[in-house]
Amino acid sequence: MLKNKDILDEKDKRLRLVSEEVTFPLSKEDKDKIKLMVEYLTNSQIDRLAEKYNLRPGMGMAAIQLGIPKRYLVIVHEIAEEEFNTYIVCNPKIVSNSAEKIYVEMGEGCLSVNRDVEGIVPRYARVTVEGYDVEGNKIRIRAREELAIAFQHEIDHLNGILFTDYIDPKNPYKDENNYRAI
Repeated sequence: MLKNKDILDEKDKRLRLVSEEVTFPLSKEDKDKIKLMVEYLTNSQIDRLAEKYNLRPGMGMAAIQLGIPKRYLVIVHEIAEEEFNTYIVCNPKIVSNSAEKIYVEMGEGCLSVNRDVEGIVPRYARVTVEGYDVEGNKIRIRAREELAIAFQHEIDHLNGILFTDYIDPKNPYKDENNYRAI
């Protein structure tokens, strides 16, 4: 089982690496890591399990956050109480996006950033992501709102970008009125 300490902290320079595309078939090691990522993200969103295992809540994780510079990510999106849609995408790319931009009103968070960060991170309200499942089959996902933000956040990780990079330290709420809060 993954623990909080297994997730790289924002100070770790490896988080700034641009991850390499994966080839198929995926190794047993990568498939095992993906299972651990799914388990962590699912358990971290179920209060009693998050408390029992001392997990920070999160809905997405990129392989690089575990020190693995490979282009795969996992998103576990809660759609109802303890009911989740799980997305595992290898070599993801955003192939289209809306003109409308949004931001998380409560502030974006990250399992690698162990502090509260003030400010807005403009994101596309809708994105279409293409990539491959764990077996190497091509997949296409249309995401809106919270799920779209999660995909953009995790794909940024694969490119060595943290959400904090988007926030102007001198004016964290710069251009706030140009975007819709969710």
